[in-house]
Amino acid sequence: MPIRNIAIIAHVDHGKTTLVDKMLRQSGAFRENQVVEERVMDSNPLERERGITILAKNTSIRWKGTKINVVDTPGHADFGGEVERILRMVDGVLLVVDAFDGPMPQTRFVLRKALELNRAPIIVINKIDRPGADPLRVHDEVLSLFIELEANEAQLNCPVVYASAREGVATMDMDVKPVDLAPLFDAIIEHVPRPPDDAAGPFQMLVSTIDYSPYLGRLAVGRVERGTVRLGEQVAYLGIDAAQAPVRGKVVRLYAFEGLERIDVPEASAGEIVSLAGFENVEIGTTLTDPDHPDRLPGIAVEEPTISVDFLVNNSPFAGREGKFVTSRQLRERLYKELERNVALRVEDTDSTDTWSVSGRGELHLSILMETMRREGFEFQVSRPRVITRTAANGERLEPYEELAIDVPEEYLGTVIEQLGPRRAEMIEMKNPGQGLVRLLYRIPARGLFGYRSEFLTDTRGTGIIHHRFLEYGAWAGPLEGRTRGTLVSMEGGTIVGFALNNLQDRSTLFVAPGDAVYEGMIIGENARPGDMDVNPCREKKLTNMRSKSADEHITLEPPRLLTLESALEYIEEDELIEVTPQGIRLRKRTLLASDRKKTNREAKREREAAGR
Repeated sequence: MPIRNIAIIAHVDHGKTTLVDKMLRQSGAFRENQVVEERVMDSNPLERERGITILAKNTSIRWKGTKINVVDTPGHADFGGEVERILRMVDGVLLVVDAFDGPMPQTRFVLRKALELNRAPIIVINKIDRPGADPLRVHDEVLSLFIELEANEAQLNCPVVYASAREGVATMDMDVKPVDLAPLFDAIIEHVPRPPDDAAGPFQMLVSTIDYSPYLGRLAVGRVERGTVRLGEQVAYLGIDAAQAPVRGKVVRLYAFEGLERIDVPEASAGEIVSLAGFENVEIGTTLTDPDHPDRLPGIAVEEPTISVDFLVNNSPFAGREGKFVTSRQLRERLYKELERNVALRVEDTDSTDTWSVSGRGELHLSILMETMRREGFEFQVSRPRVITRTAANGERLEPYEELAIDVPEEYLGTVIEQLGPRRAEMIEMKNPGQGLVRLLYRIPARGLFGYRSEFLTDTRGTGIIHHRFLEYGAWAGPLEGRTRGTLVSMEGGTIVGFALNNLQDRSTLFVAPGDAVYEGMIIGENARPGDMDVNPCREKKLTNMRSKSADEHITLEPPRLLTLESALEYIEEDELIEVTPQGIRLRKRTLLASDRKKTNREAKREREAAGR
């Protein structure tokens, strides 16, 4: 049977997963009476909650006698590692672009990777039914992007499909009313090249991703590059280290993808995307081959992480109350296990036996790991993010820079530009497409984005849109101004009382509510002024036998600011930590006792004065 292997790539929220939904429905992958939920490919609970794709997933559809293997990829820049390795096992890509937004930062990133690997693109301009959509303008912008990324002639002449994934329709000509997705299926079969079909040669396969079965252990997923693999035969495993001797193993189970299911198959030939079991220590980027022809394929190169945090064993007064896994051994094992499938992550031991340095592509990349571990029952602490610097050949210190794209209403333009100035952002471009939003393009140090997202949403009253992606390493931008407001730090442990919070809320934004447990050194709110303030949120009202008009006033408290992992990572400073448990997220000072913090501050002040002399 003829095969086509494609990946769907796009910026976040441009409609990839919805398009895969409709492709599955119209190709007959589901029974007529089968109940299928929306965005069926987003099977991970975190993906459903956040409305984003985090993990790349395989499926397949059949159209006119051809099997089309489809891989749905993440759209967020922090999960670019997923996209990079998936592109190695496909021959073409569907580049999905919003007919209103046009190409965005992640569009450039994923398209550049696809063009470098010489993958055949098909442009899908999606959401043509969206109010304000301008498909022809977006078409021109996409072609300009192709030229800018130095696409070859064949890639520039790729087909363009105009679609509405939500309605499940597509057309090659805007003057023709779309009916279904048949034009898209036909374009895939016609323009995506066949995979290599050397079925007679010795078996060879690159492991592009890892799946897991509770019964079979680790499953190696990839495209068969050459030859045929059969159930029960001996296969050699070539590790990442070239000096490592090949390890033989037997193919215990062999699966192909059919719709949303994995089905057992007796054999698979070159070009097919398969999943096989039998290798306990298989890793991404390794090669499975014929034992008599141990030919190694080039590994998967993934861009290096740019941001790191410290994971620490929880040592707060509440340690061990809420989590199942709290020891340093359990935490270390879980972090290193994550490396098996998360190729863009790095974990390193530190001088301390209860602290590990974890590096990733961005705050979202790291926070997804934290949220996953939290739901598994782990309890730990996290430090403030820091950028990973490099040293140039001439000894100059380099730091990562991001490309920041902002869509903002005109009335908030001045405020946004003013706030980005102190963050050392350089404006690259400003244009007004005439749709009520001005598009700004900046080059900004990755440090400058820490804490900016919440500030941006406040400045634009929630109407602005912000995206960023890694751009390059550049010269160190110098010191940046940190948080301008202090915190409220509890000076007592116990249960929070509404009476105490009522006296504090006029000069602060609270993170806690009455009835919450608190310990000394825990951060309970944000001070309205610079500098930290020690407060007692457990102070109860003194009871007397005297009555007055104002004695029993009704206490009305504002709802507390709910902390997410992303907002907490953006918020904390160097002397603070995030306590992450299955039941909550708390902020705390590294040094809990107020007397110890004052002593540390005095010593730091003396050192600064001595250095100034």
